Amino acid sequence: MKYQQAIITGASSGFGAAYARRLAAACERLVLVARRGEILNELAAELKTDYPGLEVQVKVCDLSAPEARCGLIAELKSQLLSGKTLLINNAGLGDYGELASATAVRNAAMMQVNMLALVELCHAIAPLLKAQGGAIINIASLAADLPIPDFAIYAASKAFVASFSEALRIELHASGVPVLAVCPGPVHTEFGQVARRSGCSDGAAPFKKWFYSTIPTVVDGSLRALERGKARFYPSLKIRMAGLLVRNMPLPVLRFIMGMRPRKVTATHPES
Repeated sequence: MKYQQAIITGASSGFGAAYARRLAAACERLVLVARRGEILNELAAELKTDYPGLEVQVKVCDLSAPEARCGLIAELKSQLLSGKTLLINNAGLGDYGELASATAVRNAAMMQVNMLALVELCHAIAPLLKAQGGAIINIASLAADLPIPDFAIYAASKAFVASFSEALRIELHASGVPVLAVCPGPVHTEFGQVARRSGCSDGAAPFKKWFYSTIPTVVDGSLRALERGKARFYPSLKIRMAGLLVRNMPLPVLRFIMGMRPRKVTATHPES
């Protein structure tokens, strides 16, 4: 696996930081995008120390803000080098709680980051990929296959990501540009704490410990799946079987099961 450059959103922690560390040896240049500039700069310094000669660009950008995204895309178009490029759309937001008690600002931010930012970056980078080669990894979720009460917008946004990735894969197939939708189940990252609201007991869905995957399992496995030309990646047999079961389950049965799912939130309004 060798790319001239990789663009990674949500690179300050979790999957994004892990992709950056994993790809540092396989790229000439990394473009790291996230809101938290201090953490991005620390990661960039670490990577440049560990991999002399690696170029690392830090792009501090709030992907929930349309104006900020426009600026980012303009910079990328003007500064990207020629050559094989890997785009990893990893940035994502969640909000655990009932829709009725959510804030409009948080709802809009989730949809902007999880869907619009991803589409706009794919749209901006796709011509470069078609002309010079490369690939796209979009981080979806096992939630893409589920309507999840108390997590309705997030799950719906990940269903969008999965469907969009499948369609984009078909469009780019003739150009030899693979598109991979990564569908992890629960993973211990900062995501749960960021998505947590007041009234939520632990900021996470009620999964057993054995159902969790690790960050390296998801990152390393997804890169191998991309090399093999896979359309979707599930990080373990149990996650893959859960997805298969859900996708083939009659909708009335799925509704019943999700209706019986333990609720871990109250109607408390989220903190602003």
